[in-house]
Amino acid sequence: MDACLKDAYLKIDHVGISFSRAGTTSEVLRDVTLRITAGEFVSIIGHSGCGKSTLLNIVAGLLRASTGGVILEEHEVNEPGPDRAVVFQNHSLLPWLTVYENVALAVDKVFRGKRSRAERREWIMENLALVNMAHAKDKRPAEISGGMKQRVGIARALAMEPKILLLDEPFGALDALTRAHLQDQVMEIHARLNNTMIMITHDVDEAVLLSDRIVMMTNGPAATIGEVLTVNLARPRRRLDLVDDHEYNRCRAAVIEFLYARNRFVEAA
Repeated sequence: MDACLKDAYLKIDHVGISFSRAGTTSEVLRDVTLRITAGEFVSIIGHSGCGKSTLLNIVAGLLRASTGGVILEEHEVNEPGPDRAVVFQNHSLLPWLTVYENVALAVDKVFRGKRSRAERREWIMENLALVNMAHAKDKRPAEISGGMKQRVGIARALAMEPKILLLDEPFGALDALTRAHLQDQVMEIHARLNNTMIMITHDVDEAVLLSDRIVMMTNGPAATIGEVLTVNLARPRRRLDLVDDHEYNRCRAAVIEFLYARNRFVEAA
């Protein structure tokens, strides 16, 4: 057996899910199998409606698979938990709380009774510093930019010390420059913490820049994994250095070819 399969940190085993409404059943995912190792950064890419976010929600425990299941460190995932933190495209900050209080909400829920108040306070500030938001700890969401809000959302997720960080198009609503800054910051966090990350994205360049592997989904209904591409780029990665990099351009072309060929097939059907 391949070592990657044998020693997998996260196992997605033959996952399928269907939804029924008004007597009609729609199969969204079929027989999705994937193994992810600890510390790996995996992106999932595909056209709209291919079930990317549905798969992420199954890993998060927000949805139950109709068939198959998810195993994290040999324990079945069947409900939400702090070991799997999700960062959504919408930051989901509570508008009446400060930046500090928004992160504290998660920290207190996970660590109350395990760490003292002083330890929790220090941990909150450490995570805000990690995303360069310590200076804005007393501001409320309405007083900071969209990119800063998303930084707080990432800090809140990391502060729970999750085994896996799940990112559902976290930069999709941001302008290009802010998006690039946050991509760089996520790479720095991944390098520093060596944590496991799974990201949903529509952006080919983002997937190649950030990922160790890119999972390419077929179109729905009954979407599944079409190909898995390994990105053999050394870290740390700097976007300007990759413009003329052969491996970067090979991976980029492979993803575009997959998505274009699949889309053309659907249109011709």
